[in-house]
Amino acid sequence: MTQPIPASVGTNGTMLALFIPSLSNYLSGFTVAEATSGAVLDITCYLTGDGLTTETSENNIEDPRLCSKQVFENRGDSTKTMELTYVFNPASPTNDEARLALPAGTRGFIALRWAIDSEVPVAADQEFDVYPVEMGAQRKQTPGRNGVHRITQKPFITGLVAEDVFVLAA
Repeated sequence: MTQPIPASVGTNGTMLALFIPSLSNYLSGFTVAEATSGAVLDITCYLTGDGLTTETSENNIEDPRLCSKQVFENRGDSTKTMELTYVFNPASPTNDEARLALPAGTRGFIALRWAIDSEVPVAADQEFDVYPVEMGAQRKQTPGRNGVHRITQKPFITGLVAEDVFVLAA
């Protein structure tokens, strides 16, 4: 019997990152209208090639028993974190929207769509991960030769992260 090889999706250009100022009920999905309103900022092209870091760390609970030489484990609590690195251009406000829209203290949601071409419009039944955030300080990176000016910023996760939620038609 031949082992099937699942298709993969290349990462270049197949990520969409939106900053959405408000969502009515993000845990069970959000609407196309919420994701495409004029208040939403598409930050995808501001992010550098390595400028999106999402991580989950999970703590363990040790469960030693008097009767065993082995220490057992249980799942403990977890922490989700995110960090963004993006370009900025103070000489051109139309090319500096991420820096201007995301000062420290700004609250909203970062919605990430994975493995679909970034140019495909948001539509019903697409899956997103949604992070409720408060933006941390914007840290300008020291410039280097043959580079671009960048800002690194930590979005603090302020509530439950909704993974694999669907965009709703209405």
